[in-house]
Amino acid sequence: MKEQREEERGEERGKVRREERFDTWAAGDAYDRYMGRWSRPVADGFLAWLGCADGLRWLDVGCGTGALTAAIAARCRPRTVLGLDRSAGFVRAARAAVPAPARFAVADALSLPVRDEACDAAVSGLALNFLPAPGAAVAEAARVVKRGGPVAAYVWDYARGMEFLTAFWDAAVAADPPAAALHEGRRFHGCRPEPLLALWAGAGLTEVTVAPVEVPTVFAGFADLWEPFLAGQGPAPGYVATLAPAARDRLRDTFRAAVPTRPDGSIAFTARAWAVCGRRPSSAAAGRAA
Repeated sequence: MKEQREEERGEERGKVRREERFDTWAAGDAYDRYMGRWSRPVADGFLAWLGCADGLRWLDVGCGTGALTAAIAARCRPRTVLGLDRSAGFVRAARAAVPAPARFAVADALSLPVRDEACDAAVSGLALNFLPAPGAAVAEAARVVKRGGPVAAYVWDYARGMEFLTAFWDAAVAADPPAAALHEGRRFHGCRPEPLLALWAGAGLTEVTVAPVEVPTVFAGFADLWEPFLAGQGPAPGYVATLAPAARDRLRDTFRAAVPTRPDGSIAFTARAWAVCGRRPSSAAAGRAA
């Protein structure tokens, strides 16, 4: 069984899809302006929903620039909190931004450098859909959590709840029809309650629940909305970086015409994430029964 799982992981890692060429994650400052400023409030909402006790040993898988790790350190009084990410640039940014007791390291979510049952809780924020084998990642997170402990995550609702990204991709497709293959609402179809429930159940977790977490995403003006798309961090900015100047200008103008602007020039959207939590069974027998 273990050999089969390793083989499946290898096959998933070997898959190179066209759209993944644009998934660039390296520069922490650029990411923070594009998505990090919304990652912080959704991390707070997620932890409020999760409602864990003080004094736990936390693992944050795919920690990025540290938004969720920082929220855990600030509001959960952790005994320890370790953030792991495969991007060395993001880990450097997280170390610089998040003080002790948080610690960070470069690591692969599919092969965590953590012993079995070493953590009280394992979480992941806005990362699961970018992993080549999300089911294997959830199973790996479950491995390192003590029996009865929570394994939880949240992902943006790209298909129906990430309004400013939907507006961007709709404009991109209008200006460049082949961009439809890159539309995050199409790509990340697993970021919905039903697929998340199936992933957690497939990892042998029990008491699985899913809930929405919504945050306002208000931009001071169109420049505040558009300029982060020019920084090359993430799928949409990665796509913009490939466009010739004339095509980029055409996309900008199409996007500007489509967004709802208030009288004061600001642009208000809402972003929704789906949060999922399950528990590692309290006994091996319970896990087999699940």
